[in-house]
Amino acid sequence: MTILYIVLGLLVLIVLWVVVSYNGFISLRNRAKEAWSDIEVQMKRRYDLIPNLIETVKGYATHESGTLQQVTEARTAAMNAGTVEQHAAAENMLTGALKSLFAVSESYPDLKANTNFLELQRELSDTENKIMASRRFYNTTVQTLNTAIEQFPGNVIAGMFAFKQMSLFELTEGEEAAREPVKVAF
Repeated sequence: MTILYIVLGLLVLIVLWVVVSYNGFISLRNRAKEAWSDIEVQMKRRYDLIPNLIETVKGYATHESGTLQQVTEARTAAMNAGTVEQHAAAENMLTGALKSLFAVSESYPDLKANTNFLELQRELSDTENKIMASRRFYNTTVQTLNTAIEQFPGNVIAGMFAFKQMSLFELTEGEEAAREPVKVAF
């Protein structure tokens, strides 16, 4: 009879461990989804600011159409990205294009003094900071989830219930240029 109680006790402990582990994975996955949603909200705000910025610059920098076109194309690519990797690549392109746009604006004193341009630039800078903070939170949450999926004994539960690793939102080797300062030549 004692052996039966020991076996039942072990089964109860195993079932409790499975339930707690499963719920932990669900919690981590949902936090990662929430963090990604935060990134998307900030990126949407960024995408909404860019057309206003381009319109403001157009009035002053008419012969800089190549730079304006590059920003527009990068914005479109970023808005149409599907996976985390595609978003990361598109966002890096967009960041580089915006750096070029702001570098071009340095050549136009009237534009630099325009209150609308300055306000848009400030709002975009604030949004960039929020995106960066959201990316850090997302990457931390995804790293925690991925580590839990890989570690024993969590990997047993993750395998049983098909929990998959998520991708980090980071610069890839192809976007090393996004880390470099923008070079502008006139």
